[in-house]
Amino acid sequence: MDILLLHDVATVGKKSDLLTVKNGFALNYLLPRRLAIVATPTVRKLYAEAIKKRMEEKEQEKALQAGAAAALAGKFITFTKKTTKTGKLYAAISEKAISEALKEQHNLEIPPEAIAIPSQIKALGTFTVAITIGAVEQPLTVNITAEQSKGKS
Repeated sequence: MDILLLHDVATVGKKSDLLTVKNGFALNYLLPRRLAIVATPTVRKLYAEAIKKRMEEKEQEKALQAGAAAALAGKFITFTKKTTKTGKLYAAISEKAISEALKEQHNLEIPPEAIAIPSQIKALGTFTVAITIGAVEQPLTVNITAEQSKGKS
């Protein structure tokens, strides 16, 4: 069923998006809650300006996402963390920590939700994580080194 969103709906779309969704989802969720209306030819004419404006916004978002993905190409981030005597980290490196390091080291704002860590990073070394921006997935290298202990002289 073709619908026009009247409000932003998480994981579905933003206001003024023209979407095709399953009939049950539209009839049981979107339409009763007045989050969307059926996109009939009359509705399309009435909301033509809003639809056109939203399409232009989508194109700009895609261009920004492509630029952000290109900016990530070939980049790496470095962490210096405290370790145990066996070389393990006291705390695993999280998506949020990687997001903050990207902002700090490369001035790139990537939400933690866009970062996928294949397995927990709890050791020293070099790891690769995937960052998904729009439809583009970009690898990012994460280097983890041991913090030098301060000895007494």
